[in-house]
Amino acid sequence: MKTNNVQGKNIAVIIGLYLFAKTILNMVIGGGFDIKGLVGDVVLFVALFSGLQYLNYAVTAILAIVVVVNLPDNITHIGSNWIYLIEAVVDVVCAVILCTNPSVDKHFTNKWSEISTLFNK
Repeated sequence: MKTNNVQGKNIAVIIGLYLFAKTILNMVIGGGFDIKGLVGDVVLFVALFSGLQYLNYAVTAILAIVVVVNLPDNITHIGSNWIYLIEAVVDVVCAVILCTNPSVDKHFTNKWSEISTLFNK
């Protein structure tokens, strides 16, 4: 896959792997298999890996929505939900990195009109 910045791509891939780890942890804690979560993680990982313009902002928006939706319940039950608060903090850090890191910005410069050529080396 073509990238305009290897370090930015590596950061994006690490964030994508974090999303998988978070879903797996939540499945272990919740005691159930979450196929929707895993499929969503695959979509987000591909978006992060692709480097297509503006997808870093789309992933950031999704991370922010997840934090905002779950934050009230996590704060209300802070004694039993402290791990989810840690996840929320990491989600916010990932979102900030996706929006502000110059290397990540350079990775997300692939044009949508050039999708067919992105897979060529």
